[in-house]
Amino acid sequence: MESIIQSGKVLGDVVPNIATMLATNAGRWSDKIVFQWKQDGKYTGINWNGFYNNILNIAFNLKKFGFSRGDKLVIFSPNRLEMLELELAVMASGGVAVPIFAFFHQETAELLINHSDAKFLAVAGELQLSRVSDIEVKDVFVFDKAEKKYFPNQHSFDELLTERSDKNFSLYLNEAPEEICLNMYTSGTMGIPKCVQLSHKNILSQQAGLSLVWNLDLSDRFLSYLPWHHSFGGIFELFAALYNGATYSLDSGLGKDPSVILENWKLIQPTVFFSVPKVYQMLVDLTRHDKEAEDLFFHSQLKFIFTAAAALPQKLSDEFEKRHIPVVEGWGLTETSPCCTLTDPLQKREPGVVGFPLPGVSLRLADDGEILVKGPNVMKGYYKNDEANKGIFTEDDWFCTGDVGEMTEKGLKLITRKDRIFKLSNGEKVVPSDLEKLIELKCHYISFAMVVGNGEEYPVALLFPNKKLLEIPDYALSPNEGCFCPRNLNELSRCLRGCLHDANCGIGQKFAKIKSAMIINDELTLEKGTLTPSMKVAPKNVVKAYKAHLENLYGAKNLVDNEVYVIRLSETEDSLGKIITV
Repeated sequence: MESIIQSGKVLGDVVPNIATMLATNAGRWSDKIVFQWKQDGKYTGINWNGFYNNILNIAFNLKKFGFSRGDKLVIFSPNRLEMLELELAVMASGGVAVPIFAFFHQETAELLINHSDAKFLAVAGELQLSRVSDIEVKDVFVFDKAEKKYFPNQHSFDELLTERSDKNFSLYLNEAPEEICLNMYTSGTMGIPKCVQLSHKNILSQQAGLSLVWNLDLSDRFLSYLPWHHSFGGIFELFAALYNGATYSLDSGLGKDPSVILENWKLIQPTVFFSVPKVYQMLVDLTRHDKEAEDLFFHSQLKFIFTAAAALPQKLSDEFEKRHIPVVEGWGLTETSPCCTLTDPLQKREPGVVGFPLPGVSLRLADDGEILVKGPNVMKGYYKNDEANKGIFTEDDWFCTGDVGEMTEKGLKLITRKDRIFKLSNGEKVVPSDLEKLIELKCHYISFAMVVGNGEEYPVALLFPNKKLLEIPDYALSPNEGCFCPRNLNELSRCLRGCLHDANCGIGQKFAKIKSAMIINDELTLEKGTLTPSMKVAPKNVVKAYKAHLENLYGAKNLVDNEVYVIRLSETEDSLGKIITV
């Protein structure tokens, strides 16, 4: 295959800036509902005319508060209409919007607000206000009706919605495409979040490219929970709806409860759905023993589902395929705005393959397999982070993604993160994701598998069970694969040895096979820091949180506060041990 991979389609014209996109869409679709939220059990919405008028008012009134071109405004809030209008007003006024995760604890929230050099802050309400004190900003705007005043310069968001006195006021319609309009912090899967600087062109070139490969229009309905502080939801999905005039409906549970998503699904009947594998798994689990829920979820108007952030397990993909609902998978990073590749919905999915580049995007592999990207979607660089910027671009301006992959006839195949590859004590390199994928594919009673062993003689695995599936085993699917359908951790530990043995057999190098594994009766969560806000595993945090467990797999006898089951796979020791310590 060629060393540089590109789309066969030419990108063409790109809308110059966010202000132009908003003005154009408001003119074309003034009466069309742009955004909906749930109120009193029903969805209510705002049309483009009212939406655009609010954005103009916010931009006008921000200037009265001293907001100037180039100023930054941090938004510390869950998804809501006020957040969207404010973010777009900032971006369309020559400013830089900086959304951060709505439920960060005080230390992290203050760290990011101060690092951003924001002049202004907007928060949802008292929860967020209570988590910021040691910050320096000119003004603080509050979406909720706050009873308590935390800052002397605290204002109600209603002040920004006041009808503007100048009816000729306009947004920055002549803003240069290369100007930065959005600063977005990364998930921090491997450490402290980095601040990615994105331009109007970065964001809108993405939509221009996508418009050439899929068909979204005014008739489409989005039901969304993906948070806007993260690129998958806040750039890729959100702007796909705004750019194409689709109606964007906010999930009232913000994705936390699959039963609420399903309840809202019935009201909206989305034509497309964007999600991460963990949520797809929970939704499909709800439909397995409920015919009404199954018919509701896999309804006939669902054009396609989109998955990203991690590979969608084949078993989940098969559920959609047998109902003729295309599954589209994409790959990219916040630094690439975010999408670089898409799979072809007409081709059968292959695990790990994430398709071909979008129009305008080019891919190349470095000598060590690292995926390099060039295109109008690639960021300007990290804000105030010389260390992270060092070596992030090659001498000929290709962005180094940190992901390792290979090119196949069906497109780019992801292998692992470069920094997840570890060396054993004998110097051999292990790619942990190879075995992790095999374990998760072999046993769908395992939610997450993590293979580790840096500096050790051999790798081991930490396994986290799918507790809901254990409570309601999937008897319809599992027997076809020789599964005993375990009902608890004890039964899972007894039948899992065979699956782990089979997974080991799928690894060519003997040194990369695990010799032991531990099932831990615990869940990876956002609150513990073991999952990122985008629901990806945070490897460094998992190793830190379960350090004692890992040491036990290598012979230590630490007390741990979880029920655990140890499975030995070595040739000399083939026994199963149950350890319960408090």
